[in-house]
Amino acid sequence: MHLDKKLARRPDVESPCHNCPPRQRHKPNIKQMNLELFGKTALISGSTKGIGFAIASQLAAEGTHVIVNGRSDNAVNSALQQIREAGPEAKVDGFAGDLATTTTTEDLLERFPAVDILVNNLGIFEPKPFDTISDEDWRHIFEVNVLSGVRLSRAYISGMKQRNWGRIIFISSESAIFTPKEMIHYGMTKTAQLAVSRGLAEYCGGTGVTVNSILPGPTRSAGLEGFVTQLGGGQSFEAFEKEFFKSVRSSSLLKRFETPDEVARLVTFVCSPVASAINGAALRVDGGVVSSCF
Repeated sequence: MHLDKKLARRPDVESPCHNCPPRQRHKPNIKQMNLELFGKTALISGSTKGIGFAIASQLAAEGTHVIVNGRSDNAVNSALQQIREAGPEAKVDGFAGDLATTTTTEDLLERFPAVDILVNNLGIFEPKPFDTISDEDWRHIFEVNVLSGVRLSRAYISGMKQRNWGRIIFISSESAIFTPKEMIHYGMTKTAQLAVSRGLAEYCGGTGVTVNSILPGPTRSAGLEGFVTQLGGGQSFEAFEKEFFKSVRSSSLLKRFETPDEVARLVTFVCSPVASAINGAALRVDGGVVSSCF
Protein backbone atom coordinates (compact mmCIF):
# COMPACT_ATOMS: atom_id res chain seq x y z
CA MET A 1 0.00 0.00 0.00
CA HIS A 2 1.22 3.51 -0.83
CA LEU A 3 2.53 5.48 2.16
CA ASP A 4 0.06 8.35 1.62
CA LYS A 5 -2.87 5.93 1.80
CA LYS A 6 -1.55 4.42 5.03
CA LEU A 7 -1.22 7.86 6.56
CA ALA A 8 -4.63 8.92 5.33
CA ARG A 9 -6.22 6.09 7.35
CA ARG A 10 -4.60 7.36 10.56
CA PRO A 11 -6.34 10.48 11.92
CA ASP A 12 -3.40 11.18 14.26
CA VAL A 13 -0.87 11.50 11.42
CA GLU A 14 -0.93 14.32 8.90
CA SER A 15 -0.17 13.34 5.31
CA PRO A 16 2.75 15.05 3.59
CA CYS A 17 1.81 18.15 1.67
CA HIS A 18 2.79 17.68 -1.96
CA ASN A 19 2.71 21.44 -2.54
CA CYS A 20 5.61 21.98 -0.12
CA PRO A 21 9.19 21.99 -1.45
CA PRO A 22 11.32 18.91 -0.68
CA ARG A 23 13.01 18.91 2.76
CA GLN A 24 10.75 21.77 3.92
CA ARG A 25 7.44 20.00 4.40
CA HIS A 26 5.83 21.15 7.65
CA LYS A 27 9.18 21.85 9.26
CA PRO A 28 8.50 22.68 12.95
CA ASN A 29 9.62 26.09 14.13
CA ILE A 30 11.39 24.92 17.29
CA LYS A 31 13.72 27.22 19.20
CA GLN A 32 15.75 26.56 22.29
CA MET A 33 14.04 28.10 25.31
CA ASN A 34 15.76 31.17 26.69
CA LEU A 35 14.32 32.48 29.95
CA GLU A 36 15.65 35.98 29.13
CA LEU A 37 16.54 36.70 32.74
CA PHE A 38 20.05 38.00 32.12
CA GLY A 39 20.41 41.53 33.48
CA LYS A 40 17.27 41.44 35.62
CA THR A 41 17.53 42.17 39.36
CA ALA A 42 15.71 39.94 41.83
CA LEU A 43 15.16 40.16 45.58
CA ILE A 44 14.22 36.94 47.35
CA SER A 45 13.22 37.44 50.98
CA GLY A 46 14.29 34.70 53.37
CA SER A 47 16.72 33.16 50.88
CA THR A 48 19.68 31.83 52.86
CA LYS A 49 18.31 28.29 52.97
CA GLY A 50 15.52 26.03 51.78
CA ILE A 51 13.21 27.05 48.94
CA GLY A 52 14.40 30.67 49.02
CA PHE A 53 18.02 29.63 48.60
CA ALA A 54 17.14 27.28 45.76
CA ILE A 55 15.28 30.10 43.99
CA ALA A 56 18.19 32.51 44.47
CA SER A 57 20.64 29.92 43.15
CA GLN A 58 18.63 29.12 40.04
CA LEU A 59 17.94 32.76 39.22
CA ALA A 60 21.66 33.51 39.60
CA ALA A 61 22.46 30.63 37.25
CA GLU A 62 20.16 32.25 34.66
CA GLY A 63 22.17 35.48 34.79
CA THR A 64 19.93 37.39 37.17
CA HIS A 65 21.46 39.85 39.64
CA VAL A 66 20.24 38.27 42.88
CA ILE A 67 19.83 39.91 46.28
CA VAL A 68 19.97 37.28 49.01
CA ASN A 69 18.27 38.06 52.30
CA GLY A 70 18.53 36.49 55.73
CA ARG A 71 18.34 37.62 59.34
CA SER A 72 22.08 37.48 60.08
CA ASP A 73 25.31 38.41 58.33
CA ASN A 74 26.68 34.90 58.83
CA ALA A 75 23.68 33.28 57.13
CA VAL A 76 23.77 35.72 54.23
CA ASN A 77 27.53 35.42 53.70
CA SER A 78 27.35 31.64 53.76
CA ALA A 79 24.60 31.63 51.13
CA LEU A 80 26.53 34.06 48.92
CA GLN A 81 29.63 31.90 49.14
CA GLN A 82 27.72 28.79 48.11
CA ILE A 83 26.15 30.52 45.10
CA ARG A 84 29.50 31.93 43.98
CA GLU A 85 31.20 28.56 44.33
CA ALA A 86 28.51 26.97 42.17
CA GLY A 87 28.80 29.72 39.55
CA PRO A 88 31.85 32.00 39.73
CA GLU A 89 30.21 34.45 37.32
CA ALA A 90 27.10 34.80 39.45
CA LYS A 91 26.15 38.37 40.29
CA VAL A 92 24.90 38.33 43.87
CA ASP A 93 24.54 40.78 46.73
CA GLY A 94 23.34 40.26 50.27
CA PHE A 95 21.14 42.07 52.72
CA ALA A 96 21.01 40.98 56.35
CA GLY A 97 17.93 41.94 58.32
CA ASP A 98 14.49 40.81 59.39
CA LEU A 99 12.15 41.93 56.62
CA ALA A 100 9.17 41.22 58.85
CA THR A 101 9.84 44.64 60.41
CA THR A 102 9.11 48.07 58.96
CA THR A 103 12.47 49.65 59.85
CA THR A 104 14.47 46.88 58.21
CA THR A 105 12.39 47.18 55.05
CA GLU A 106 13.17 50.90 54.98
CA ASP A 107 16.90 50.12 55.30
CA LEU A 108 16.62 47.68 52.40
CA LEU A 109 15.02 50.31 50.17
CA GLU A 110 17.83 52.76 50.81
CA ARG A 111 20.33 50.22 49.50
CA PHE A 112 18.21 48.63 46.78
CA PRO A 113 15.57 51.16 45.70
CA ALA A 114 14.43 49.19 42.64
CA VAL A 115 14.17 45.56 41.60
CA ASP A 116 12.67 43.84 38.57
CA ILE A 117 11.65 40.67 40.39
CA LEU A 118 10.37 40.28 43.94
CA VAL A 119 9.91 36.83 45.44
CA ASN A 120 8.10 37.00 48.78
CA ASN A 121 9.44 33.82 50.32
CA LEU A 122 9.97 34.84 53.94
CA GLY A 123 7.82 32.69 56.18
CA ILE A 124 7.61 30.65 59.35
CA PHE A 125 5.52 27.69 60.44
CA GLU A 126 4.92 25.85 63.68
CA PRO A 127 2.73 22.83 64.38
CA LYS A 128 0.49 23.74 67.31
CA PRO A 129 -2.94 22.61 68.55
CA PHE A 130 -5.57 25.23 67.78
CA ASP A 131 -6.61 25.76 71.39
CA THR A 132 -3.03 26.64 72.38
CA ILE A 133 -2.43 29.22 69.63
CA SER A 134 -2.40 32.57 71.42
CA ASP A 135 -3.40 35.95 70.03
CA GLU A 136 0.29 36.83 69.90
CA ASP A 137 1.00 33.69 67.87
CA TRP A 138 -1.65 34.70 65.35
CA ARG A 139 -0.30 38.25 65.10
CA HIS A 140 3.32 37.16 64.77
CA ILE A 141 2.78 34.62 62.02
CA PHE A 142 0.61 37.10 60.09
CA GLU A 143 3.28 39.78 60.44
CA VAL A 144 6.01 37.51 59.09
CA ASN A 145 4.16 35.55 56.44
CA VAL A 146 1.78 38.16 55.07
CA LEU A 147 2.73 41.72 56.00
CA SER A 148 6.39 41.26 55.03
CA GLY A 149 5.28 40.56 51.45
CA VAL A 150 2.72 43.36 51.53
CA ARG A 151 5.40 45.89 52.57
CA LEU A 152 7.91 44.75 49.97
CA SER A 153 5.30 44.69 47.22
CA ARG A 154 4.11 48.16 48.16
CA ALA A 155 7.69 49.41 48.09
CA TYR A 156 8.58 48.06 44.64
CA ILE A 157 5.35 47.86 42.66
CA SER A 158 5.20 51.53 41.61
CA GLY A 159 8.65 51.37 40.04
CA MET A 160 7.72 48.18 38.21
CA LYS A 161 4.60 49.82 36.80
CA GLN A 162 6.54 52.89 35.74
CA ARG A 163 9.06 50.70 33.89
CA ASN A 164 6.16 48.60 32.57
CA TRP A 165 7.82 45.35 33.58
CA GLY A 166 8.09 43.35 36.76
CA ARG A 167 7.40 40.09 38.52
CA ILE A 168 6.01 39.65 42.02
CA ILE A 169 5.67 36.12 43.36
CA PHE A 170 4.31 34.97 46.70
CA ILE A 171 5.54 31.61 47.92
CA SER A 172 2.31 30.32 49.40
CA SER A 173 1.57 26.64 50.10
CA GLU A 174 -0.87 23.84 49.44
CA SER A 175 -1.95 24.68 53.00
CA ALA A 176 -3.66 27.75 51.51
CA ILE A 177 -6.41 25.51 50.14
CA PHE A 178 -5.86 22.38 52.21
CA THR A 179 -5.69 23.88 55.72
CA PRO A 180 -3.67 21.64 58.04
CA LYS A 181 -5.38 20.93 61.34
CA GLU A 182 -2.00 20.96 63.09
CA MET A 183 -1.16 24.49 61.79
CA ILE A 184 -4.41 26.39 61.26
CA HIS A 185 -2.76 29.77 61.83
CA TYR A 186 -0.14 28.95 59.19
CA GLY A 187 -2.82 27.89 56.71
CA MET A 188 -4.62 31.18 57.28
CA THR A 189 -1.54 33.18 56.27
CA LYS A 190 -1.06 31.14 53.12
CA THR A 191 -4.67 31.74 52.09
CA ALA A 192 -4.23 35.45 52.75
CA GLN A 193 -1.26 35.49 50.38
CA LEU A 194 -3.47 34.22 47.57
CA ALA A 195 -5.89 37.10 48.13
CA VAL A 196 -3.12 39.70 48.15
CA SER A 197 -1.49 38.19 45.08
CA ARG A 198 -4.67 38.14 43.02
CA GLY A 199 -5.58 41.66 44.11
CA LEU A 200 -2.17 42.99 43.09
CA ALA A 201 -2.46 41.24 39.73
CA GLU A 202 -5.73 43.09 39.17
CA TYR A 203 -4.07 46.32 40.29
CA CYS A 204 -1.37 45.84 37.64
CA GLY A 205 -3.74 44.74 34.88
CA GLY A 206 -2.82 46.03 31.43
CA THR A 207 0.84 46.52 32.34
CA GLY A 208 3.94 44.37 31.94
CA VAL A 209 3.87 43.54 35.66
CA THR A 210 2.57 40.13 36.67
CA VAL A 211 1.75 38.84 40.15
CA ASN A 212 1.36 35.16 40.95
CA SER A 213 1.42 32.71 43.84
CA ILE A 214 3.28 29.42 43.94
CA LEU A 215 1.89 26.64 46.14
CA PRO A 216 4.52 24.07 47.12
CA GLY A 217 3.58 20.90 48.91
CA PRO A 218 5.45 19.43 51.90
CA THR A 219 9.10 20.19 51.14
CA ARG A 220 12.32 18.88 52.63
CA SER A 221 13.71 22.29 53.50
CA ALA A 222 15.91 23.36 56.39
CA GLY A 223 12.96 23.99 58.69
CA LEU A 224 11.62 20.48 58.28
CA GLU A 225 13.93 19.01 60.92
CA GLY A 226 12.18 20.94 63.69
CA PHE A 227 8.82 19.84 62.31
CA VAL A 228 9.94 16.20 62.36
CA THR A 229 11.26 16.59 65.91
CA GLN A 230 7.93 17.97 67.12
CA LEU A 231 5.70 15.45 65.38
CA GLY A 232 7.97 12.48 64.78
CA GLY A 233 8.24 11.08 68.28
CA GLY A 234 11.88 10.12 67.86
CA GLN A 235 11.45 8.32 64.51
CA SER A 236 14.10 8.36 61.82
CA PHE A 237 13.40 10.76 58.97
CA GLU A 238 12.69 7.88 56.58
CA ALA A 239 10.17 6.33 58.98
CA PHE A 240 8.55 9.71 59.63
CA GLU A 241 8.28 10.45 55.90
CA LYS A 242 6.60 7.12 55.21
CA GLU A 243 4.13 7.54 58.05
CA PHE A 244 3.49 11.21 57.25
CA PHE A 245 2.39 10.46 53.70
CA LYS A 246 0.39 7.49 54.86
CA SER A 247 -1.65 9.20 57.55
CA VAL A 248 -1.19 13.00 57.41
CA ARG A 249 -0.88 13.76 53.67
CA SER A 250 -2.30 10.55 52.30
CA SER A 251 -3.65 12.36 49.20
CA SER A 252 -0.10 13.03 47.98
CA LEU A 253 0.66 11.43 44.64
CA LEU A 254 4.39 11.99 45.07
CA LYS A 255 4.49 10.11 48.39
CA ARG A 256 7.62 11.92 49.52
CA PHE A 257 8.79 15.39 50.49
CA GLU A 258 9.62 17.60 47.54
CA THR A 259 13.07 19.10 47.16
CA PRO A 260 13.55 22.89 47.19
CA ASP A 261 14.97 22.68 43.65
CA GLU A 262 11.74 21.14 42.36
CA VAL A 263 9.85 24.20 43.59
CA ALA A 264 12.51 26.67 42.45
CA ARG A 265 12.34 25.51 38.84
CA LEU A 266 8.73 26.58 38.52
CA VAL A 267 9.38 29.87 40.31
CA THR A 268 12.29 30.66 37.99
CA PHE A 269 10.12 30.13 34.93
CA VAL A 270 7.29 32.30 36.25
CA CYS A 271 9.84 35.05 37.02
CA SER A 272 10.95 35.16 33.40
CA PRO A 273 9.78 37.38 30.54
CA VAL A 274 8.69 34.29 28.61
CA ALA A 275 5.98 33.68 31.25
CA SER A 276 4.20 36.95 30.46
CA ALA A 277 0.78 35.32 30.02
CA ILE A 278 0.84 33.79 33.51
CA ASN A 279 -0.81 36.37 35.74
CA GLY A 280 -3.09 36.36 38.75
CA ALA A 281 -2.61 32.62 39.09
CA ALA A 282 -2.13 30.24 42.00
CA LEU A 283 0.22 27.62 40.59
CA ARG A 284 0.55 24.36 42.47
CA VAL A 285 3.75 22.37 42.68
CA ASP A 286 2.40 20.29 45.54
CA GLY A 287 3.08 16.72 44.51
CA GLY A 288 -0.64 16.14 44.05
CA VAL A 289 -1.59 16.69 47.71
CA VAL A 290 -4.68 18.70 46.76
CA SER A 291 -7.17 16.24 45.29
CA SER A 292 -8.41 18.53 42.55
CA CYS A 293 -7.55 19.54 39.01
CA PHE A 294 -8.10 23.20 39.89
